This record gives sequence, C-alpha cells and structure tokens, in this order.
Amino acid sequence: MNSPIIISSVNELVRVYPERIVYISSDGNYSVMALHDKTEHLFSFNLSHFQQVLERQMKAEASIFIRIGKSLIINRRYIYKINIGKQALIMSDMKLANSFALSASKEALRQLKCFLEREEEKV
Repeated sequence: MNSPIIISSVNELVRVYPERIVYISSDGNYSVMALHDKTEHLFSFNLSHFQQVLERQMKAEASIFIRIGKSLIINRRYIYKINIGKQALIMSDMKLANSFALSASKEALRQLKCFLEREEEKV
C-alpha cells in the first residue's frame, strides 16, 4: 500500500504507512500502536475500533494485519518467531536491529502458527 492511513482521536491525528506498523496492543479502552522504529502512539479507543479503522481505510489490504486474542493486532510481515511453550511472539523486519518481544496465550499462538502453516501450503 502506497498511501498512509489516518488514525484520528479526539486530540490527535497520526498519518502512517501500514507497512511501518509492527503491532497494536490494547489495554482496555486504550490502544498502543508500535512502529518499526520503536515509536509508539497511544490512542484512547479499543482494539475493535482500531481494527475497523484499518479495514475501512485499507480494504482487502488490511489482511496484512492479524488479530491475536483480545489484546493484539500484528502485522504478519514482521512475524519472526512463534514459541508456544514460552507464550512468546518475536516480531522483526529482519533488516534492522529492532525486534519486539510480545506475549500471547498459548492458544492464540497455536492458532497463529496453524494459520501461517496453512498459508504456506497454498503457495
């Protein structure tokens, strides 16, 4: 996608290219968007609202984002490592030194792993 998406809240507007978003995490009614350079933006709305914004603006291209459980949306292009036993998800673009260690439930990681394996079989 060549055009930025616009995320707007009551007090702030952020324009960002979707490929720079590594993940969006949620804590209740707040969401944090983490970018590839470790910049973070806090928004005062929940993850469902964030997901709707992505889908509305990106249409079919929103499929680069995957919802993991109740509190995480990840950019599939940054998935580096899934460790179900340790409940760990490592996100990295594999070019920069930046990586992000996230935590998710074993079931959510198991589903993600199966989803990615099924997609690989299609190729």
